[in-house]
Amino acid sequence: MDSLFSSLALADIHQDLTRNIVSLRVSENLFDDLTDDPEAWHSAQLLELETKPKLFNSHQPVIDRPFEEAEWNDAIGYPFQNSAQSRFSDGSFGVWYGADSIETTVHETVYHWQKGLLEDAGFNMPGVEIQRRIYSVRCDSLLIDLRPAIKTHPEILHLSDYTATHAIGSKIHREGHPGLITKSARAGHGDVYAIFTPKVLSNPSHSCYLTYITTENGVEIQRTPSVTWMTI
Repeated sequence: MDSLFSSLALADIHQDLTRNIVSLRVSENLFDDLTDDPEAWHSAQLLELETKPKLFNSHQPVIDRPFEEAEWNDAIGYPFQNSAQSRFSDGSFGVWYGADSIETTVHETVYHWQKGLLEDAGFNMPGVEIQRRIYSVRCDSLLIDLRPAIKTHPEILHLSDYTATHAIGSKIHREGHPGLITKSARAGHGDVYAIFTPKVLSNPSHSCYLTYITTENGVEIQRTPSVTWMTI
């Protein structure tokens, strides 16, 4: 561990990253079972916004719109509020993952979807479908760059054994570093960003929706409904 960190450099990152999360292409209206009047739906939504506890306080409350709170929570806040085990976390703290492109996030998320829901839960069959939402999120931070160390420390990209990366993540979290960059273990190309604090992330914006569908030959990815964009 000491030899690894002694040889690493920092990367000064000021760019948009891609975040890929489970979502729905068309959100359900939570108030349509109370009335058929769209004006009443709007009034109920405004009442909810005025009364529910805020998860995000804007630095520019005069010009920011209320729905940006939900955008921030979906695109940035969720993994920090709901920690889970991942490549760089043992589950005791949250890590936000983004990538350099939509394609990289697709390779990463398809693997975990197949491994988790489909294989472990026993639903690995053609015709299983899931919708996902792609966000663009700004990152401004000095990040630890693991990419040059991968040749001498291939365990960083091990497909299933996270022992080494859990140790790396625990050290970064314990010492207060904002995050790291590594190569994608699933895509064979592309970069993945593991962020340990929401303070360096901002300006989430919607990019597109995706649909994943299992087939006999793998997973079909659609950007436009019923039109194949990628197959993995």
